[in-house]
Amino acid sequence: MEPRAFVRLAAPAVAALLALTTACTAGTVQGRPGASGLRDPYFPKAGNGGYQVDHYALDLAYDPADGTLRGTAVITARAEQGLSSFNLDLSGLDVEGVTVQGAKARYNRTGSELTVRPAEDLRKGELFRTEVDYSGRPRVFEDPDGSREGWITHPGGAVGVGEPIGSMAWFPGNHHPSDKAAYDITLTVPDGYEAVSNGELRSRTQRGDGNTAFVWHAPEPMASYLATAAVGTYEVTTGRTASGVRLYTAVAPGEAARSTGALARLPEVLEWGSGRFGPYPFGAAGAIVLPGGTLEYALETQTRPLFPGAPEESLVVHELAHQWFGNSVSPRSWKDMWLNEGFATYAEWLWAEEHGGNTAQESFDAFLEGDTETEPAAGSDWDAFPPAAPPGPEHISGNPVYFRGAMVLHRIRQEVGDEKFFALLRGWASEHRHGNASTADFTAYAAKSTGHDLGKVWDTWLYGERRPPAP
Repeated sequence: MEPRAFVRLAAPAVAALLALTTACTAGTVQGRPGASGLRDPYFPKAGNGGYQVDHYALDLAYDPADGTLRGTAVITARAEQGLSSFNLDLSGLDVEGVTVQGAKARYNRTGSELTVRPAEDLRKGELFRTEVDYSGRPRVFEDPDGSREGWITHPGGAVGVGEPIGSMAWFPGNHHPSDKAAYDITLTVPDGYEAVSNGELRSRTQRGDGNTAFVWHAPEPMASYLATAAVGTYEVTTGRTASGVRLYTAVAPGEAARSTGALARLPEVLEWGSGRFGPYPFGAAGAIVLPGGTLEYALETQTRPLFPGAPEESLVVHELAHQWFGNSVSPRSWKDMWLNEGFATYAEWLWAEEHGGNTAQESFDAFLEGDTETEPAAGSDWDAFPPAAPPGPEHISGNPVYFRGAMVLHRIRQEVGDEKFFALLRGWASEHRHGNASTADFTAYAAKSTGHDLGKVWDTWLYGERRPPAP
């Protein structure tokens, strides 16, 4: 807002002007800056305050030959307060222009914060549209635990991965799992490449300029760390499950033969999960198998998990279970990661139990006894800390989050019996479908839905600092 000139007026005129001003401004915006972080326990600067995103429209162009990403992000959000400015998370890349509600906006960069100042303050409750044009060579992050995320290149392509904060390397946004949104992602790549993202492929168009545009539509709410963009020379297969879920699987050529067996069971795993956890929460599913050596880990990217080379069957089960636990029901903060990983690990145990492998009880016992022949991970430090209270950001993907988290679920099963336990799993997935939930939400829901006092399970297995004794 430009400063206005000061004019001396006679006292009566001043009084009249003040009265008129008061009347005209009674309903005006009381704008203030949105917070530059959501104070997550482990990543306090992640996300931004003052608004919630409804929809991302990302138009991205990437050429593996030069490694430059060019993008336009159109972000539709609703103001939760009057806003004089707000922040977006974006690391690296050059911002070339920003508009808000179609008007040019001022902006500045500080670290990974892009601060935007609209031409007009935004009203509380107002739905507003922000457009950001940007380009550059996206960066790679090293997580606190030493793993890599962000925009990862490999010979012949690249992939965007975001857990926990890497998505800010390739698009601006409100990058915290508590702010979920729908996505439309257009990926333009040189002819001969495949470009794979979340949801359903709406169109694939050769533009006549040597490039092909792939348009992906993901209508269900998605946390930004679950968004992906994979560019490469993939072998693509499509189909449907027995219940009609669309399948789209992309496999790096060198991994195709070794991936066939595990990926062939993908439809079966989805149908099994729907029986155990309730209806599959999305309209599409599939997988992306990356060239070996691209990543050190698999990731449950929404509707289309990423695998670092040919996966084993148990890993397919794990990442597909995340579509219910972690993707549809997302953590309220990064402290709640056991609600993702403990549940997906226990899904592996259930799958094995029902398909000729170890029972869940045998897996549970193997951890207690350190039996690495029955359960190879049993020699890990599963008891190093309580799964609901990782000691730092480097521990949110630690072994206790996965394995002791799964053991918490098995202890509930032991306490309440199979009928109430499996009703709990289905009810939890339904109660928070496409939403967010915390550990406190789960403990309250488990006690209410089962009718059991589970305080000792929480105290000993979920929050206890010492190694839990055999029950």
